[in-house]
Amino acid sequence: MILCIAQVLPPDLLADIVRRLEDARFVDGARTAGWHARLVKANEQLSSADAAHADLVRRINDAVEGHPLFQIAARPKAVRPVMISRYTAGMEYGTHVDDAMMGGIRTDISFTLFLGDPATYDGGELVMEGTGGEQAYKLDAGSMILYPSGALHRVEPVTRGARLAAVGWAQSLVRDPGKREILFDLDTARRAIFQQQGKTAEFDLISKSTANLMRLWAEP
Repeated sequence: MILCIAQVLPPDLLADIVRRLEDARFVDGARTAGWHARLVKANEQLSSADAAHADLVRRINDAVEGHPLFQIAARPKAVRPVMISRYTAGMEYGTHVDDAMMGGIRTDISFTLFLGDPATYDGGELVMEGTGGEQAYKLDAGSMILYPSGALHRVEPVTRGARLAAVGWAQSLVRDPGKREILFDLDTARRAIFQQQGKTAEFDLISKSTANLMRLWAEP
């Protein structure tokens, strides 16, 4: 399942993050890539030694993990601290798949949180590759896309301006992506029923099924 979530970062927080990144120290992004991904990764990442790094990462992670759509789509067991990346003119990240394990967690779900206004740079689309073809994504600043970590994807070359984004990974309580999608659909349906009709018998039945499927599928 690929899911786009709008306005994960409120405007004031987004503006503060972008402002602080203007003078931040970035380093070669290939340092954190796997041995094969280094061949196609040409970007920069916020240095962990930068004075703003810890605070910005914490605030972004808090916003992502606290978003209700992220919670019901990812069912997160653990979430890695985000990496803040920058692509300037000529930079790109060729076709790759994310490492299966990072920092001791299994990567089930990847996410890219766009930090820059898409009007300020050309190129830089996140392209998901699949059996049905390719789909390119270039979201508004503050919006996020979730996608399976096992999917091939790339970042198109930036030809003007700078593309700023935070990328991260989560291990889910539910390993199978098809099962996560079923749970997401059920949860979305029951929330819609509750919003429109309140706590009905139908709401209770869907809630029961959602909870019992979690009992069957969750890996605590």
